Amino acid sequence: MASFGHGTRRHPRSRGRTWSRTGPDRATLGIIGVICAVAGFFALGIVLGPAAIVCGWLAMGRNWAGSRPVTAVVALVLGAIDTLLALVVLAGATTSGYGMF
Repeated sequence: MASFGHGTRRHPRSRGRTWSRTGPDRATLGIIGVICAVAGFFALGIVLGPAAIVCGWLAMGRNWAGSRPVTAVVALVLGAIDTLLALVVLAGATTSGYGMF
């Protein structure tokens, strides 16, 4: 008779099923990164740009070598551009001049 913690199966949850990081997880992170990057061009670029960079990097599998999904690279590049543009706009807003530069 099986009691609490002593089931008939030895390891019911194998590490391969519960902790795998392949498939839709990376694709979803890439799509979320692209959405954050595109939305960051219109509002809150200083926040959404780094979020897109992190999502793109996690979607690439946290390494720079090997094959990369296209959405991950797009999220990473657009997030970097978005962050740089937000920093330029913030730097232009803090000066005492009339224009952006």
